[in-house]
Amino acid sequence: MKKKRTMRTDHLIVVFAVWLLPCALFAQRPTPAPPQTKSVLVTGGTVHVGDGKVIDEGAVGFRNGRIDYVGYNYGVTAAYDTVIDVKGQQVYPGFIAPDASLGLVEIEQSRSTVDQQDVGTMEPEFRAIAAYKSDSRVIPTVRSNGVLLVQVAPRGLTIAGTSSIVQLDAWDADAAVVRKDDGVFMTWPAAYQRGGWWAEPGETDNEKKDERAAKIEEMRAFFRKAKGYAEVSAPTERDPRMEAMRGLFSGNKSLFVRANAAKEIIEAVQFAKAEGVKRTVIVGGYDAWRVADLLRENKVDVILRRTHSLPLRPDDDVDLPYRLPALLKERGVRFCLGYSGDHEASGVRNLAFTAGTASTYGLGSEDALRAITLDAAAVLGIDDRCGSLVVGKDATLIVSNGDALDMRTNDVRHAFIQGRRIMLDDHQKQLYRQYKQRLEQGQ
Repeated sequence: MKKKRTMRTDHLIVVFAVWLLPCALFAQRPTPAPPQTKSVLVTGGTVHVGDGKVIDEGAVGFRNGRIDYVGYNYGVTAAYDTVIDVKGQQVYPGFIAPDASLGLVEIEQSRSTVDQQDVGTMEPEFRAIAAYKSDSRVIPTVRSNGVLLVQVAPRGLTIAGTSSIVQLDAWDADAAVVRKDDGVFMTWPAAYQRGGWWAEPGETDNEKKDERAAKIEEMRAFFRKAKGYAEVSAPTERDPRMEAMRGLFSGNKSLFVRANAAKEIIEAVQFAKAEGVKRTVIVGGYDAWRVADLLRENKVDVILRRTHSLPLRPDDDVDLPYRLPALLKERGVRFCLGYSGDHEASGVRNLAFTAGTASTYGLGSEDALRAITLDAAAVLGIDDRCGSLVVGKDATLIVSNGDALDMRTNDVRHAFIQGRRIMLDDHQKQLYRQYKQRLEQGQ
């Protein structure tokens, strides 16, 4: 027989719900901002355009999500609904992180929250955007440091899948998309393998040369099949894997090849050219500066490996990873900075600081900024609408109280994505406030 609830029971339920409410609110991410309806003028700060130009006491105006003024603050003639005075602060384009697993990985140690890799070896039809989690709790912590755009890319396998570019303030994956299915990611077989224990170089392993040659031949056969398939506009039997490859031969997609050693880079570029791929981008590119002529001649861009890392070879200079951006700049190779590696989903928030390191090691501050803004947009094929503060482009920008490339002074106060003002709170800041309050109360 069903028991009747008493008034005391109902009272306890209400009290318990009220007690849980702050916890539920605390766990929520900031609500995505609504579309821009009122025009905004950010004025008085130092404007870093992203292409190397700097405007002291500048202003950036935008309405309906697009920039309509960039210049000195005294040159503003149009009226704006909202004027934000940022005198003494720095205005930048929103930072762009290529080759990232943000939104695909929540907690690396928890397998159920990791969705960045398919099974098999040749899986171009695996679409990262299909697994992208726009409500990841990591995302607000990343944009708090100025990263507002990300290329979400799959991991593992020989052909890992298809990437997409997203902005970091959306209810769902569809609303986040800036460019869907922009490229196919592939890992080139390693040219050199070493044995030995950890911290011991061991000897170069030459026994797997035949296995590597067979893998390259398998890749060649797959690409040739895909090219033949792409030449038929309306195949009688649709193949999802071949459909995912189609854009590589028309130029609608880029081929992103993970390769670091000079031999790997040379082979990958020559392979892509021979198989009819229209546009190739090297990802990693540790030795890219050594084969700069080849990259320039074939118009191959580079997403450079994380500068905050150890050298790949024991006899390399310890500061070589820091100098790689400057070496590529000297040799005329277009590149941008990546952050793939350990703890990258949460660590990509430090992308700006890797640019700051590159700036210190020969690149220069505005070129370092360009490596995570305009050049990053160009490498990803979205520079017509993102990457710099130019009239007509998306109003995606940040305002920092100090130098945003310096971890000591980075202090992002305002952020806008397509003109929408973004809330910069996150669970780390909430935890800080919570326990600061506890200390102040002497508990």
